[in-house]
Order: sequence, then C-alpha cells, then structure tokens
Amino acid sequence: MARSIVVRFSYTYKNFHVVGVPCNLFGKQEPGANGTEILNMLKHVRPGSGFVPNFTLTQKTDVNGEKEHALYTYLKAYCPPVDDIFYTEKSGIYYKPYHNSDVRWNFEKFLINKEGKAVMRYPTRLVPSALEKDIQDLLEEGSQSNLYGGGPGR
Repeated sequence: MARSIVVRFSYTYKNFHVVGVPCNLFGKQEPGANGTEILNMLKHVRPGSGFVPNFTLTQKTDVNGEKEHALYTYLKAYCPPVDDIFYTEKSGIYYKPYHNSDVRWNFEKFLINKEGKAVMRYPTRLVPSALEKDIQDLLEEGSQSNLYGGGPGR
C-alpha cells in the first residue's frame, strides 16, 4: 500500500519524498478548485473515511496539453511512454494537442533521483507497492543514472 511505503521510506531515508499532483484532465476526476477542496474530497468522498495524505500535494496542474506544466515536459523527455497504445478518442480526455509521450491517465508515476532527474515511469494500473524495489535500489545507490539509459527525446 502507498501509505506504508511513504511512511517506511520517509523514516528510513530522510531525503525520500512523495509528491501528489492533482490533475483534472482525465475524466474530470479532480474537480476541486483549490487545495482545501481537494483535501476535503480526499477526506470525505474519495477515498473518504477520514483519509489524509501523508505526502505533499501540489496545486492542481495540467500534465499534458496546451497548458502543460514545465515539470511534466521535463519528466516526459527523460522517460518513454508507459503504453504503446494511446486512446485519445475515448471520452474523458480533456486536453489537446495529444502527444505519444503524454501521461495516459491519473496516477501515472515518475521516480526521480536526488539530482532531480526522472529515472523511471510507471503506468496508472501499477500499485505503489510494486515500485518498492526500484525505490529501494535508487535510495541505496544514490544513482545518478537514468534506468532507461536515455535522455531527452527518447
């Protein structure tokens, strides 16, 4: 579970951080107008039951399209897309233009090393606990290399 990974690695490695980036481009699943609304939705609606994230949440951000945040332009330049197929015709995609490197849906994940370089990208459907070995390896190595071996334009 994501919560246990965040807690365990945060206590073991003081420089380990998880950052959640709310986005409303996919299925309009993040309608909150500001941080307070987003946190209240998490706490009371989805997932609810008093859930409070134990990681940093940014302001709502466009990860693709005309208003794409520069962070995502950078991350996507270093990590290839997670899927070969990109379903832009299905309903629920609320941005244009489309690019093969685009984040496919909510909860796509990037692993970034201590130098700020994206070293791995994971699909939406992969549960956070599946990242544990990669996180552990990166934290122990202090790696400066890209696990893909590529760079911008890859």
